[in-house]
Amino acid sequence: MHDHQKGTQCLHAGYVPASGEPRNIPIIQSTTFRYGSSEAMGALFDLEAEGYFYTRLQNPTSDRVAAKICALEGGTAAMLTSSGQAANFFAIFNICSAGDHVVSSAAIYGGTFNLFAVTMKRMGIEFTFVDPNCSQEELEAAFRPNTKAVFGETIANPALIVLDIERFAKAAHDHGVPFIIDNTFATPVGCRPFEWGADIVTHSTTKYMDGHANCVGGAIVDSGKFDWTKYPDKFPGLCTPDESYHGVTYTERFGLEGAYITKAVVQLMRDFGATPAPMNAYFLNIGLETLHLRMPRHCANALAVAKHVKDHPKIAWVSYPDLEGDKYHELAKKYMPNGTCGVVTFGVKGGRKAAETFMAGLKLASIATHVADAKTCVLHPASSTHRQLTEAELEAAGVGADLIRLSVGIEDVADIIADIDQALEQV
Repeated sequence: MHDHQKGTQCLHAGYVPASGEPRNIPIIQSTTFRYGSSEAMGALFDLEAEGYFYTRLQNPTSDRVAAKICALEGGTAAMLTSSGQAANFFAIFNICSAGDHVVSSAAIYGGTFNLFAVTMKRMGIEFTFVDPNCSQEELEAAFRPNTKAVFGETIANPALIVLDIERFAKAAHDHGVPFIIDNTFATPVGCRPFEWGADIVTHSTTKYMDGHANCVGGAIVDSGKFDWTKYPDKFPGLCTPDESYHGVTYTERFGLEGAYITKAVVQLMRDFGATPAPMNAYFLNIGLETLHLRMPRHCANALAVAKHVKDHPKIAWVSYPDLEGDKYHELAKKYMPNGTCGVVTFGVKGGRKAAETFMAGLKLASIATHVADAKTCVLHPASSTHRQLTEAELEAAGVGADLIRLSVGIEDVADIIADIDQALEQV
């Protein structure tokens, strides 16, 4: 399926039914799996055989959907998690422990920033946040001898900053660490970061991949290209025996293509249990089947909205990477030539008060703590998703106090624009 086009992969990758089997991915709604002998079960616990024994670790429904996302991203192994937050946590914690350090773009989702700067800091992992547009000297200065990874977002939520993937990947590799990138907004339909040097991709599948606000979820995909064995002292968890599995060394047993994801499943999922429900994986797959159809519509609608509000007398500014003249337009054309995403940000003249008036006047668009699904929704990040950030942190993340995040849906764009216009009349 890796050889097929993305539209075909959205429908068929990850699961090929045999004669007489269900055409759709079946929902294996079971916590446990039966075996005929203790020896057979023991082989699973020793990682000597493939199979399922407890859904907290793995489930056939989830694995088949993960395989589809893996094919779409062009990776070698993938796993689902219960949320995008869990995916980002696992992606970092799989190779970091107390005393380690990570370089991260400052322009990331507020929840991820809080996870890194507060929660994981309490675990002894320190993060240095850099401006995505920083100088090469500033980027180099962020690295330390104990740096284990670099993290960023393809398109920052909600700042819409397009990251220079090649630049950050090269910096990571020059320092012998992997580049991990959250590709939620672009999706593999818009961008495949592995083709630009990224090593690990994460997703909040809650967004465009599900596409209908049905279920929370996340995913991690490994490119299989980063050679952990070149740096065994940096990544002992992958390159030295794991005594909790009778001394298995992941890179030796599963190779570069499978070591990282296998470790994340058998260690982190085993101990943290952030597994998706099989039913949620099933809903996610339904969304994936139309991802290649929805994303072009999201992008076309968002560009039409951005062009419309750009010249509106009550709009102070607008940001959308596909818009001619946007600061990130050239990077967007390089990495996402077929469109970026359906999210547009702008400021209403009059600041926070005017923004609140505008949002309250919307009728078609919903005020919701969500983004990137089929229905248009709107949010004021500074007072919601990013309210835990200081003014300085808001500025570093590219999230001004007047910023409105409009997630443009796939409704008729004339109706979306009419809704915006009538709401602006009330400001």
